[in-house]
Amino acid sequence: MNYSLVVFGGGTSGIAAAYIASKYGIKTLLVEKSDVLGGAITQGLVVPCMNLDTSGINQEFVSALIDYAKKYNAQHTYSDGNRYWFNPEILKIVFDKMLSDVNCDVLFSVYPSKISYSKNFSVSLLHKMLSLHIETDYIVDATSNAEIFRLLNCKFQNKNEQVQQPTLRFILSNIDISTFADWLLKFDLDRNVTTVEYSKDQIYLSTAYTWSKDKNWALRPIFNEAVKDGILKDDDTAYFQVFSIPNMPASLAFNCPRILIDGDILNPFVYSGALKQGRERIYRIYNFCKKYFPGFKNSFISHISDYLGVRESVRVKGQYTLTSEDIINNKSFDNVAFTSNYPIDIHSRDNENDKLLFTNHTYKIPLEAIKSADYSNLYAVGRIISADFMAQSAVRTQLNCFSMGEAAAKDVYKCLNNF
Repeated sequence: MNYSLVVFGGGTSGIAAAYIASKYGIKTLLVEKSDVLGGAITQGLVVPCMNLDTSGINQEFVSALIDYAKKYNAQHTYSDGNRYWFNPEILKIVFDKMLSDVNCDVLFSVYPSKISYSKNFSVSLLHKMLSLHIETDYIVDATSNAEIFRLLNCKFQNKNEQVQQPTLRFILSNIDISTFADWLLKFDLDRNVTTVEYSKDQIYLSTAYTWSKDKNWALRPIFNEAVKDGILKDDDTAYFQVFSIPNMPASLAFNCPRILIDGDILNPFVYSGALKQGRERIYRIYNFCKKYFPGFKNSFISHISDYLGVRESVRVKGQYTLTSEDIINNKSFDNVAFTSNYPIDIHSRDNENDKLLFTNHTYKIPLEAIKSADYSNLYAVGRIISADFMAQSAVRTQLNCFSMGEAAAKDVYKCLNNF
């Protein structure tokens, strides 16, 4: 089978690349190793997407996603203007529909076993016991761990001594949201932290707490009491954030717990230990909520993420390496893949080394940062982008991933049409 473009990885950046390429008439195949599209946003329960300045380029995919999600009652625009509050379960259906509508071929439960290159890429695929062979002119690696770059023996950035700590997200359901929302508004008067929106279809809310000592968190005394009572361990309080979910009126999505690791997350022993640690922490946080928060008495754990929310594992070597200085100084580039205003965001192992550095400007990311240094027709999108450790922490979020996937697809279109 022959394709003009094959996208490996059906997560946020891969879906955007496959959708835009197919929409622009490129014969495209999307290869996903699991049984569902969406990656972090569906299987990883990373909802809502963190809001960004979306006035820049390559916003075509996310605009289409919002339109599709609205039709399925899977999207909500929050009172702060964030349009990216999505229902992760319904998005599994939405993504299938989007790619079907642009005639993109999708293979589930398939992974690459061998790749060679002559005039084009020759790829061997495995599906359970079945072997497939395809030829393609261009490849987008959206696998999150740069599996295609590894098979092709491409160059990578040097590992950094500092490690971003992962998260294992979950959802609690059967919550009396009205009781909790009313209590929360009275308990925390800081509207930069706690907000509640009484919408016509359901109550939406958001609140947070971290172990950072530079902020006077209203929830701190409750967490301290829980640690003193033995309900929580001190490390469980590293990060706590909850959001409502569209079309799930009695549920809340938890952006926690932070998992504390030493070593390489690609080490299977480190990864497996982190998963077990995360599920233990989830159960403690669940019992904490039932005891200390009004409205949680009859709640239950309805979803636990299928995999760790890994923030950084490997970074490829591209035609250009984005640096934190580029972001801070707002460097200009001739070929801009996308723009962002998300801060440098380091999740550390202790409460002294977290970093959240806002730039106060919208910065630019060059196309060369998502193009391989080894092959001109190979792209890297998602958290594997060619960047230094700090820059990667700023551009790894979902809206950025949508944009960089779209940028790769549009560049393939230009190359195929000799623009």
